[in-house]
Amino acid sequence: MEAKAFIEITRPHNCILAGVVGLLGSIVAVGHFPSAIKDILVFLVVTLGCAGGNTINDYFDYEIDRINRPERPLPRGAMRRRTAFWYAMLLFTTGLTLAVFVNLYAFILAVLAYVTMFFYAWKLKPMPFIGNLTVASLTGATPLYGAVAAGNIGLAGYLALCAFLVNVAREVIKDVEDVEGDLAKGARTLPIVWGRKKASYVGSSFAIATIFASFLPIKAGVGLSYLAMVPVDAIILYSAFLVLRSQDRETAHRAQKLLKVSIFLAVMAFLFASVVR
Repeated sequence: MEAKAFIEITRPHNCILAGVVGLLGSIVAVGHFPSAIKDILVFLVVTLGCAGGNTINDYFDYEIDRINRPERPLPRGAMRRRTAFWYAMLLFTTGLTLAVFVNLYAFILAVLAYVTMFFYAWKLKPMPFIGNLTVASLTGATPLYGAVAAGNIGLAGYLALCAFLVNVAREVIKDVEDVEGDLAKGARTLPIVWGRKKASYVGSSFAIATIFASFLPIKAGVGLSYLAMVPVDAIILYSAFLVLRSQDRETAHRAQKLLKVSIFLAVMAFLFASVVR
């Protein structure tokens, strides 16, 4: 067993990014830092939840990762599956304990998100489109959690909608990338059921819907600060173009990675809009 596997299995860069998005969700909601203690709690609750979700996902995805990602800790033998399961439970428990000290609504949302993460990894992930919608909802809930913790939704509601839509696109395109391993496991993802081309149209449609949704904050008085979203929309549009042009694994990987980057850039754009409005 490798000690570094306990960090690696959580995908720490993803977890830290999620924690930052949760924290920025608080700022977007109220236009400033709510409070130092609450900010730290929001960051930790989101980060630990993401870490637990990634760990339990690897636990349930052991067989598929042996094909798609053999370098991951469990397939390469750096950690036992049983250890990964209980490690995930520890991360979830710690996160929920901290959520108690945020506020009641934030605790309830954390419980719902954590339970959904577990069931997503266990049962929902292989289901055509249902799994995609579930993980996209969890991503959209990240900035929303920060807003709930701050006691105000504000622009974070629009951000959550955009995050949901762009993540549906990313998850579908990611399934296009992972067709070989998913077939070996017997999963029935959208590209397997409908074919890569049709699935790419679905993913691209949600990417374009994200661009339209990004205009909604203008009605909330954001004004010219919307221009901060223009480069983000360009990246999203380019990602859709890539996967429509070709559905090979390398292109799908590139497109979904660009969409992942666009999520963080969108948060920064909304942050800018909330501060200067």
